[in-house]
Amino acid sequence: MNLFELIRKPLVAAILGAATIAVPVSALYAVAESRAVATAAAAAPAAAATGASAVTPALGSPTPTVTLPDFSAMVQKYGPAVVNISVVTKVPTSFNSQGDENPDENEGPSENDPFGPNSPFAPFFRGMPPFGFQMPAPQPIRGEGSGFIIRPDGVIMTNAHVVNGASEVTVRLTDRREYTAKVVGVDPKSDIAILKISAKDLPTVRLGESRSLRVGEWVLAIGAPFGFENSATAGIVSAKGRTLGGGYVPFIQTDVPINPGNSGGPLFNMRGEVVGINSQIYSRSGGYMGVSFSIPIDVAMQVGEQLQTTGHATRGKLGVLIQPVTQGLADSFGLPQPAGALVSSVEKGGPAEKAGIEPGDVILKLNGQTIEDSSELPVQIASLAPGTAVNLEVWRSHAPRELSVKLGTMEEKGTTARNGSHKESGKLGLAVRPLTPDEQKNGNVKGGLLVERVTGPAAEAGIQPGDVVIAANGSNVTSAEQLKSAVEKSKGHIALLIQRGETRIFVPVRVG
Repeated sequence: MNLFELIRKPLVAAILGAATIAVPVSALYAVAESRAVATAAAAAPAAAATGASAVTPALGSPTPTVTLPDFSAMVQKYGPAVVNISVVTKVPTSFNSQGDENPDENEGPSENDPFGPNSPFAPFFRGMPPFGFQMPAPQPIRGEGSGFIIRPDGVIMTNAHVVNGASEVTVRLTDRREYTAKVVGVDPKSDIAILKISAKDLPTVRLGESRSLRVGEWVLAIGAPFGFENSATAGIVSAKGRTLGGGYVPFIQTDVPINPGNSGGPLFNMRGEVVGINSQIYSRSGGYMGVSFSIPIDVAMQVGEQLQTTGHATRGKLGVLIQPVTQGLADSFGLPQPAGALVSSVEKGGPAEKAGIEPGDVILKLNGQTIEDSSELPVQIASLAPGTAVNLEVWRSHAPRELSVKLGTMEEKGTTARNGSHKESGKLGLAVRPLTPDEQKNGNVKGGLLVERVTGPAAEAGIQPGDVVIAANGSNVTSAEQLKSAVEKSKGHIALLIQRGETRIFVPVRVG
């Protein structure tokens, strides 16, 4: 027997042996199908308990069974409590069709002659309409938003920016009933507003609490994006405690698609509880780009209760200006790590000064709760009632010390809207206060007004919170009354000298 025969026989035997244990392909599919059915059956109880749908991976995939949330029952149950809000704002004109403040003084047929009453052309203009530029009648500006019913007798919560300054507010339910709403109160600082309609036995949402909300948790938004009423979108919580522009709201950040018209609508957790109010988006296009912000319902209800009781919201005030603690500052002050809020200046005569707080102190704890980031301090102070006594742990001279402070009242301007009327914060849209002596010294200015809030024409001109108004139309300003007087004397625009950091610029602002 040659070498080829020695190799060929074992090879053939091996091939035949393998053939004898072959299994039909149909049998393999039957086994796989039975295993898939068994897996789905095992996952079904868990999916039913959480309102999720079980998704079985493709045959041969090592991925385990995945459950996705099912929001259909939630939308059906709480969707009727979400309302569409339409607003109308009228823009008045400040001059008449002739451009004359006293048109009645120029009566007579010859006034129609653009060349004068004694011109030879006067007879040709008799009986014709007045010559000149005809101003169109004020046109209403319409807007839309969302809201949700929190009491069956018609109390509705929404965003302040949805109804702020509106002359007419209409609420439309999902069953097409429409009501004219009264604005009970608005609070621009938290962007919360309360409306009231004359109705009863209305469907309401179920209010939850946002403190237990976890990053990565599924959430649902219902609203009217672009006017499409009762639209539902879903996503997850991306982050918590986001403070925007040095405000007083610890926003919930989500990736839920939010667009114009969604503002004021509710954000639900998987238990069907409202945990937030959809308020803002971060966008470079004007539309949704994956980052949305909601007001925690805990903050909203605290403000909402005050609006229903008094028509305005009050907040605690510490009376300090703060800044973040960087690694370099932490090393300089001997802190073990960069944390807390560094006090850069103290308001003269304010609660902090009375308690002995000094510039250079680092506030580490408020009532035993650690201040990890400086942005947390304003939020926590604002959530407390004026007159509340709080305990602070501050870092001074490389050592901690305890101080007790009785909070003052944060000044509120233009936050009340009674019976549909809203008090504006001035023609410029500026909320300002005089600089303290320490702030003047640190900023190397005399007088000046610190900008605390910006809306309207001032915001359009580019003025920002934290800017310092030094002069108006060339005259120095040291009080809000002086600024108001300069605005009243201005026609069309007012030139404000603004200091931002170490830079000074003139900013022309349209006088509304």
